[in-house]
Amino acid sequence: MIAEADLVERAGAPAGFAPLKLGGGFGSANGAFFWRREGEGTIFGTRIEERHCSPTGKCHGGWLATFCDMVLPLSCRFAIPEYEERFLLTVNLSLDYLAPVSAGDWLEGRCVVLKQTKRMVFVQGVLTVDADPVLRASGVFRAGPPAAALR
Repeated sequence: MIAEADLVERAGAPAGFAPLKLGGGFGSANGAFFWRREGEGTIFGTRIEERHCSPTGKCHGGWLATFCDMVLPLSCRFAIPEYEERFLLTVNLSLDYLAPVSAGDWLEGRCVVLKQTKRMVFVQGVLTVDADPVLRASGVFRAGPPAAALR
């Protein structure tokens, strides 16, 4: 087991980022993922590695889509108390790829909850590298079964 400080240092995560505890599965195979609070919101981040890239050396669009499919609902779980310990199941995910992302880049995701209903949440977000937008996303998620705590 790698200590949190070693994980942060190995990824070169900016100050204030802590490892996101997702458990096994996708997070273990494709992370490490990090988070930090910023005002009322949460920023998610990761260091793009060679294994995330296509033969062109650019991050694979499918990997970026999957990262968005984590960042958008996780943002809702951090922002909405009744969703904090629930899976949010993807109903719709729309993406606009704005710029390429390269191996070695620190990628950040920020999201805003637009609307919440009894069982659905609508959210939009932007992924950035060095504060430059590289992907715009919007999603609709449905409240699902209980999930493990994130923090």
